[in-house]
Amino acid sequence: MFANERQDKIYEMIQNNGAVITAKLVDFFCVSIETIRRDLLAMEQSGRLTRVHGGAVAKTAMKPFKNLTERNKEFGKQKYVLSEKAAEFISEGDVVGIDSGSTAISLSEVLKERFSKLTVVTHSMDVFEMLSNHKDFSVILCGGHYLREENAFYGEITRNMLQSLHVQKVFIFPTAVSLENGIYDYQNDLYQIQKQWLKSSEKIYILADSSKFEKTALYKLSDMNREYIYITDNSLRDEIAELYKENDIKIYFGGEKT
Repeated sequence: MFANERQDKIYEMIQNNGAVITAKLVDFFCVSIETIRRDLLAMEQSGRLTRVHGGAVAKTAMKPFKNLTERNKEFGKQKYVLSEKAAEFISEGDVVGIDSGSTAISLSEVLKERFSKLTVVTHSMDVFEMLSNHKDFSVILCGGHYLREENAFYGEITRNMLQSLHVQKVFIFPTAVSLENGIYDYQNDLYQIQKQWLKSSEKIYILADSSKFEKTALYKLSDMNREYIYITDNSLRDEIAELYKENDIKIYFGGEKT
């Protein structure tokens, strides 16, 4: 097989699967690892993919911005199962921080069902309204300027409150996650609050349904960090999950995927 034919096939594979694994390409094409590396380099230079350790991913696309009302209608099952997985990292009596967004609502539903006693810090009115009537939850709402379209608070007052608090675990819900590019969001006002959350917690949990992987958005929240815990649903493509593992990024799956 000529190089251009092999590269066309690799491109087809990466479009179908979102990623390719170098070792699997070596076996599939019965060529040396050096040959595959040259193919991937040539394809990256021509803009057809992005190389990462252990393979390559499709060129990342910007995830379209949608408001909270629209997001609440999407991927409900996926958000719930990844929230169930996230709850496994919480213990009775923990002090946890919860970001705003549609997945925050799913996580709050799970926490209300599963736990008897928690302290919850949030800047989300949705989270506050859902958890504040639980008789044994202590809920701290970080107020400030009100962003109506996201039903959440932002600004210097909110950040100052977070700076004065310390939580054991914080659950962040970004717009997009990319192995090569990092973690992203769209709302500049809330992005500033997310940045503060990263400084106010001992452990960082990144919750993102599978549609958000290998995408980008407008504002970069953080590089990919091996110390963070990433949680998604069981629909993430196997090739993408394997590449994250190759790069020492541990992903936990809600649902049946292991």
